[in-house]
Amino acid sequence: MDLLAELRSRKLLAIIRADGADTAFACVQTLVEAGITALEVSLTTPGGIEAIAKARAQYDASILIGAGTVVTADQASAVAGAGADFTVTPAITRGAHRSVELGLPLLCGALTPTEVVAALDLGATAVKIFPAKVHGPGYLSELRAPLPDAPLLAVGGVDAVSAPKYLAAGAIAVGVGSPLLGDAATGGPLSELSIRASTFRTALNI
Repeated sequence: MDLLAELRSRKLLAIIRADGADTAFACVQTLVEAGITALEVSLTTPGGIEAIAKARAQYDASILIGAGTVVTADQASAVAGAGADFTVTPAITRGAHRSVELGLPLLCGALTPTEVVAALDLGATAVKIFPAKVHGPGYLSELRAPLPDAPLLAVGGVDAVSAPKYLAAGAIAVGVGSPLLGDAATGGPLSELSIRASTFRTALNI
């Protein structure tokens, strides 16, 4: 799988931080049904690894299922065992190093130019600019001036209004958590999650 090409094509990575494995899996199902096919289950979700394994068993390879907030080496090993297609980290963590060792595609968290370069030097497939909202879409444009070939993913405070602006600034895709998930992550109406998914798909023309 060429994760970079897939993210460029799909444009949106749904980030699921839920109150449990069952809620996370229900969100995955709803989002897939709504046409969102790249998803990340954060390990801040109780039972997150279980949810990843269940989702990976449920769907074929056209649905990308990743593991988010991978901090430790043991977490990276565990999500690899659960069948995660990729890992996502908040920073250059031990989990990031272990992901590279395992050959798992890595979306490594960074913010500054130094961190971006360090993440790419480590072997990250792409760099997650987090929290993107702190500096906004213009910051990605500034980063890409000296680093034009750096594949950047905007994550953190990205909503349906700002998401297209990040893509226009050069992001390969956007990662969206609470503005998409809302209260579905804690058992809220899945029908409303479907509506929000449709809103994001319209905004990004996907």
